[in-house]
Amino acid sequence: MKISRGRCNLNKLIQAKGLTQAEYARRVGRSKQMISYFCNGQRVMQPEDIYSAQLLLDCTIEELYEFKLD
Repeated sequence: MKISRGRCNLNKLIQAKGLTQAEYARRVGRSKQMISYFCNGQRVMQPEDIYSAQLLLDCTIEELYEFKLD
């Protein structure tokens, strides 16, 4: 089974919690630019970033990324 990572849904989840990217960045200890990169699919979140998102946004990795099974 091959699994590939699709689009990042971080921005949608941030907005759903009523946060801005800047506020989210401050809370997780990342730069606003890096959060923007994640939200725009320019960079891939590291495991620590995914874990922080799960804790702060109360979401799963499946909600953070759209995965494709081939």
